[in-house]
Amino acid sequence: MGARKKHAPRRGSLAVRPRKRASRLVPRVKSWPEVESQEPLPLAFLAYKAGMTHAYIIDDEPGSLTHGREIFVPVTVLEAPPMVVAAVRVYGYDPNIGLYTLGEAWAQPEQLKQQYNLDVDRVVPRLRVADPDKAAERLRSMVDSVYDVRIIAMTQPRLVGGLSKKKPDVLEIKIGGGSGIEARLDYALKLLGGAIKVDNVFKEGQFVDVIAVTRGKGFQGVIKRYGVKELPRWHKHRKGSRSGPGTRGPATTFSWSEVPQPGQTGFHRRTEYNKRILRIGENGYEVTPAGGFLHYGIVRSTYILLAGSVPGTPKRPIVLRHPVRPQWTPEAPPKITYLSLASKQGN
Repeated sequence: MGARKKHAPRRGSLAVRPRKRASRLVPRVKSWPEVESQEPLPLAFLAYKAGMTHAYIIDDEPGSLTHGREIFVPVTVLEAPPMVVAAVRVYGYDPNIGLYTLGEAWAQPEQLKQQYNLDVDRVVPRLRVADPDKAAERLRSMVDSVYDVRIIAMTQPRLVGGLSKKKPDVLEIKIGGGSGIEARLDYALKLLGGAIKVDNVFKEGQFVDVIAVTRGKGFQGVIKRYGVKELPRWHKHRKGSRSGPGTRGPATTFSWSEVPQPGQTGFHRRTEYNKRILRIGENGYEVTPAGGFLHYGIVRSTYILLAGSVPGTPKRPIVLRHPVRPQWTPEAPPKITYLSLASKQGN
């Protein structure tokens, strides 16, 4: 019998291809978890990365080999001033087209400017808003057709110690929990024109998902981009030791996308799951190291201590979301025995 042609699925995962630049600096949340809560609550919040330090905590993870003992953890410090709810948006659902916008209710830009010193016109120029009360009543009248309730929240960059910009960042946040759509809509309309704090969304000790844009590295070759092994420098190669792995496929028709090629490296939208909140505090000076954070400065408002690292450079907007696949549910935050406030400036 002759050799039979081999048929098999392709090996390996395409993972996060295509490796292209992120379309926006503030990532849009594409999936939301189902949260069990008696009261409605927002499912995400936006903070700014200040820098990293380290801490010692008492390990409280069930089944851990170091349970009850003091362990070392790297810590990321995020600055998270209150976010202003500028609008409420409701969605309907059609199985053929998916979600579609049913209506919106916006707060008066002049009110937000006077009360929070928020430059709404830098985000939505020439915004003309009807009576918010009438818009809210119109949304309540269509509650039977509402499938999803979300708020449009804006940050207050003037309150952030490490930023010098005035233009707020905008994030659409789903309202979850509660007893149903009507309760979520009433909760969102009560927030309209007001501010929400990070402790209204998360609590200390819980897990969150981090969505952010990674540090950009520009156009790179296959050695740095995919980890392809470099050829010996002094022999056994011609026309360079850092070239590609070989043919990319028929040149006249197409090239295999799986073959490592040079291109954009970094500045990708990425999601990291199950980062634990160690502490939420109001006084940012408690976590600011001597001399301030490198490339950031002093944390002046509400802060979040997050175990582990997060993508991006200092000052990068970081979206925190309720976890879609939590590992376990902590009952209380871990005890922090030591937090390093040593200078990051070097010797």
